[in-house]
Amino acid sequence: MRILGIDYGSKRIGLSVCDELGFTAQGLATITRKNKEKDMEEISRFVEKYNVEKIVIGFPIRLDGTEGIQCEKVNRFAGILETRFSIPVIKWDESLSTKEAETILIEANMSRKKRKKVVDKLAATIILQGYLDYLDRMKK
Repeated sequence: MRILGIDYGSKRIGLSVCDELGFTAQGLATITRKNKEKDMEEISRFVEKYNVEKIVIGFPIRLDGTEGIQCEKVNRFAGILETRFSIPVIKWDESLSTKEAETILIEANMSRKKRKKVVDKLAATIILQGYLDYLDRMKK
């Protein structure tokens, strides 16, 4: 089963996808936000290309465990995804995923300009891999 990972942001949307066996997540793309319809068209290309059966979207729960304004935005976007694609959308705690992605890219000596282009895609990969690892643990 192919699962699409999404790191949803106000300026960019990072995308990742898992392999067919659901073991590993790979970064796909970073979409620069335009409007809801254009964003959905971009996401639709990947849903169709990879025959996606489920979407995992990062859910930005605060460190104190509460939901903020960004969670409301993710909830709305997740609803749009479910309606548009008629597949399950799982909200997955993304705490510090973007920070982790930034750290990885800094340690790789990537310039700030290049990091900006890939950080959201890497964050989506981290979110999806966390979900895949959880599913693996639940099987055991």
